[in-house]
Amino acid sequence: MNAALDMIVSPLNERLFQENSDRARYARCIKASRRVRWDIDADVFRGRTFDFRRKFLPDSLTKVNELPFLTPEEQRSMSHVQGRTYASIFGLVERFIAAKTLQLACSHGLGDQMALEGLVRFSDEELKHQELFRRIEAAIAQHMPGGYAPTTDPNEFARAVLDKSTWAVLALNCQVELFTQIHYRESIEPDEELSDLYRDVFRFHWVEECQHAIMDEIEWSREDRKLSPQEREHALDELIELLELLDDVLRSQSAADAAYFLRLCERGFNAEEQQEIRRTVLRAYRWQYIGSGVRHPHFQRLLGGMISGSQMQRLEAALAALDC
Repeated sequence: MNAALDMIVSPLNERLFQENSDRARYARCIKASRRVRWDIDADVFRGRTFDFRRKFLPDSLTKVNELPFLTPEEQRSMSHVQGRTYASIFGLVERFIAAKTLQLACSHGLGDQMALEGLVRFSDEELKHQELFRRIEAAIAQHMPGGYAPTTDPNEFARAVLDKSTWAVLALNCQVELFTQIHYRESIEPDEELSDLYRDVFRFHWVEECQHAIMDEIEWSREDRKLSPQEREHALDELIELLELLDDVLRSQSAADAAYFLRLCERGFNAEEQQEIRRTVLRAYRWQYIGSGVRHPHFQRLLGGMISGSQMQRLEAALAALDC
């Protein structure tokens, strides 16, 4: 009798403990969100423009140091092209992140009000970030020659992403939030040679994304607890499909950006150098938006707690195929 009762009570206690833990984490996110909230004009731009005498992105992200035949001026130009796309792709991915977060908020509408407030704040901040990245594109476009063009429609991409399971979408969200943090802390923040405004953009972006990463983790773990083994297997398939979809975006944009960069340069490059520029830009984009997120130690721990060793090997094979 006692054993049978334990089989009922223990899972219930575990669920209540998890719910209380999630609520406490949401409360901390809300408190932090209130403390760090910022305004695009008053806090970020402050009447400033981007300094084109400096780089936008550091070499560790652009991988420009893998192109030794470029002059310092050409390396700086490459950082401007990639920096423009870096902001543009963030605007692209945050389109589906904001929409998914609103869906999650609605699911808590008559339930956990702490989670509801946290996710509503999350959505509001993501909408602000999209506006920030549109402003960045407009500001940079004023000072760079014509011919640059994003290759993917944000709404079409968002629709394709949101067609997948919640588990897969939240996995993709989580790795985006994590690489946002590691890029800023390890590459952008310490590089004092970058444009001050560009570096500040991603500092302000980072302080709000810290809370988003926690909320994504909570919701992803919550969703994972609902799945059967068969559903999780299918969700992993969809995560791989999403990474491949994102890679399609990166391959298209990297080809366009490499061509644009070559037009900006005042000298010609031989066929081998041109091909190496194309390959390097694609490697940089794959690292920025897939490799550095999926291979983030915390993402690996989270995912490793949800899927089996054989499933992890399947994901690794997919990443290898994407050269990530």
